This record gives sequence, C-alpha cells and structure tokens, in this order.
Amino acid sequence: MITVKPQLLFVHGVGGLRHTDTDRRMWLENLAAGARDAKMADAISGLTRGWLADVTFANYSDLFNRRGAQGDAIGELDEDELAFLAELLDSMLEELAEQFPRESSPQDARVIRDARFQLGAATKGHQTQGAGDIGRRLVGVTTTMLRLPGVRQAAQWSSGQAFLFQLAQVGRYLDRRGRKAELGVAVRARMLDGLDPERPLVVVSHSLGTAVAYEALHDYTGAVPLWVTLGSPLALGAVVLDRLVPSPACCPRSVASWRNFWDRDDVVVGRPHLADWILPSESGVKAVTERVDSRGLWTHTATKYLRHGSVAGPVIEALRS
Repeated sequence: MITVKPQLLFVHGVGGLRHTDTDRRMWLENLAAGARDAKMADAISGLTRGWLADVTFANYSDLFNRRGAQGDAIGELDEDELAFLAELLDSMLEELAEQFPRESSPQDARVIRDARFQLGAATKGHQTQGAGDIGRRLVGVTTTMLRLPGVRQAAQWSSGQAFLFQLAQVGRYLDRRGRKAELGVAVRARMLDGLDPERPLVVVSHSLGTAVAYEALHDYTGAVPLWVTLGSPLALGAVVLDRLVPSPACCPRSVASWRNFWDRDDVVVGRPHLADWILPSESGVKAVTERVDSRGLWTHTATKYLRHGSVAGPVIEALRS
C-alpha cells in the first residue's frame, strides 16, 4: 500500500498559450466527469479538492509561442520545418485513408484524396519553390482536412493555417539540430520541475505531450505506477517514431503500467500501431491500447478523452493503490 500522497501530472499537447491554473482545473473537472462515468463518484471530491493526489499541470506552451502564433506565422517556418510538416501530413492522411475507406465512406475518402493530391503538388519540385509557396500549399492541405468528421466546425483550429502552425510544434520539439535541440531540453525540464521521485507519480499526457513524457520519463528516477497517453502521435510512422530518443522506441523503465487511448475521429493519433511498434520495457511493460468514441465536434482534446470512464477509472485506481 502507498503510504505517501501520490502525484498526478498533466502534460498538454499542441496549441496556443495556456493558463496553468485554468487548464489544471479544466482537466481535473473533466477527469471528475470521467470518474462519474466509471461509477467512481466517490473519488470526485478527492480529485477536485486535492485529497487524493497533489495535481500539477506542466505548462510549457510559452516556449512554443514566442513567435506570435496569431499572425502570419507560416511565413516564419524554415525549409526543414516545412519538410517535417509534409511528412507528418502524409502519415496522417495515410492513417485517415485506412479509417475512411472508399467502400464505406465515399465522401470522406474524396476529401482525403483531394488532400493527398494537394500534398503531392506541394512537395513536387519543392527545390524550385520558395518556402513561402510551400507553406501556402500545405495550408491548403490542412484546410481540406478540416472538412473531415471530428475536425470540421472545430473550435480549436479556426483555419488551416492555425492547424498547420500548431502541428509544426511537433517538429520543433523533435528537432535535434544544434541550438534547436535546446527547446526540447527546456520543455522536458518544465515537465519534470517540482516532481518528487520519492513519491509515486501518475502521468496523463496528451498529443505532443506524449512525446515529451516519453523522453522525460526515460530520465525520471522515481516510480510511475501508471502512464496514460491520449491522442498520441508516437506511432505516426517514421516521422515521429524514428525521431524519439532513446531509439528504438521502448516503454520507459520507470513505468509499471501504460494505457493508451485513441478516438476514431482523432486525426493526430497513430491508432493501435503504438502498441505494436514501441518495444516493451526491460520488465516487459508495453502499451495497452483501447479505442474510445467521443461525442461532439472535436475529439483531439484532452478533455474529451478524460470524460470517458475507461480513461478516468485506471487513473483513480492507480492513485488509490
């Protein structure tokens, strides 16, 4: 039995500037809703009032938004960042093509086909195109993708440009070239700041935050009874998987249990491949993947995932163990 108060750490994904206290409260409220869905309503007060665990929201959003994401930020992306984005979009569209085959989803398949055609045009003859022209063409790809289920009319990304620029955060984090690697170091330090390795740690990470947590937990010396990944891009082919450190990708040794959740309408996830492509830890721990189905317009948000009892239940059980 755990005799010390555990720690619960939330690690966010791509997006604009965040307010630590506001986001912490929002994640907790949705986790509490998930507890109710899991028939564990007796845990709600413990979660929201801090009795069950000391809860931290690791906010590193300011490290990514120094460029001013509200302006014409696409013009500030360099050739390497645009090349990464083209690879990432190609992997995402490949996943989407599997999820929405022509036979069962003809309208969605046409959208994906149009986006892939636009992507091919953006990358064909890229050596003769300027970075600005490639960026504008990639915005066209993401604008088309916004017509897909789970994305259209979404409030999180109001335009293809906002969508593309925030996806660029993944490439910027994974960039190991020279001083650009300092960003990843700073992000991981922000995640680990203030944690006590002498106390058990439950980590809930979302989107890009799953890549941050993957690398940070490999350096963490404390015990992690549970790591939950939501909407994770870790298995999006070579574009993300092969850039992770350490490589080949494997479960961090500090993690005793890894639960991965994905939604069918989430355009960013690598779906069940994560459990197949990331090796187990030295003690045999590997990701156990489960699909959830969210209602509403936008599924790639942590709050949508946290409201599921299948997500909240294991978190509460780990905190109570």
